[in-house]
Amino acid sequence: MARAGLTAERLITAGAELADQVGFDQVTLSALARQFDVKVASLYSHLKNSQDLKTGIALLALAELADRAADALAGRAGKDALAALGNAYRDYAREHPGRYAAAQFRLDPRTAAASAGGRHAQMSRAVLRGYDLAEPDQTHAVRLLGSVFHGYVALESAGGFSHSSPDSQESWSRALDALDALLRNWPAPTG
Repeated sequence: MARAGLTAERLITAGAELADQVGFDQVTLSALARQFDVKVASLYSHLKNSQDLKTGIALLALAELADRAADALAGRAGKDALAALGNAYRDYAREHPGRYAAAQFRLDPRTAAASAGGRHAQMSRAVLRGYDLAEPDQTHAVRLLGSVFHGYVALESAGGFSHSSPDSQESWSRALDALDALLRNWPAPTG
C-alpha cells in the first residue's frame, strides 16, 4: 500500500527541490525515497522509474520557466523584450539550478509536443516580431537566442566567469546589446 500523502505531483515537486539542492543528475527514486523515509517500492505506485521522475521534473521546470518568461515579456517590445526574456532564463537558472538543468532534459517527441517547450519558441518569436525578421531568418534567430542564453547561463553556472574582470553582469548586458544590434541589422544570406 502506498504511504499516505504521497502523490506523483508531490514527489515531482520534491524531486525538483532536491534537484536544486544536489543537482538534477543526482535525482533518483532512491534519493527521493530517502527524503520521504520510505522504501523505493513505495514510490512505484506513483512513478514508474527514475526516468518518469526526471520527465516530471523537466515538465514542471519548462512550465515554470515559460510562466516566468511570459510574465517578464508582458507589455514589452524590442530590446526591452529581448532583455526581459534573457533575464528570465538567467534568473531562473540562478534561483533553480537543478530545475533549469531539468528544462534541458531530452523528452520523447510526444511528451515534448505536449509540454510547455513550444511556449518558449513562441515567446522567442514574439520578441523577434519587433525586429521584423521573415522566415527562415526568424528560425535562425530563435536558435541564436537559445544558444546565447543557454550557453551564457551554462558557462556562468559552471563558474566560467567568476575569476575575471569585468564582472559577468557587465558581459551579460553587453551580450544583450550585441544581440539587439545584430537582430536590428540581420545579415542577408550569402551564396
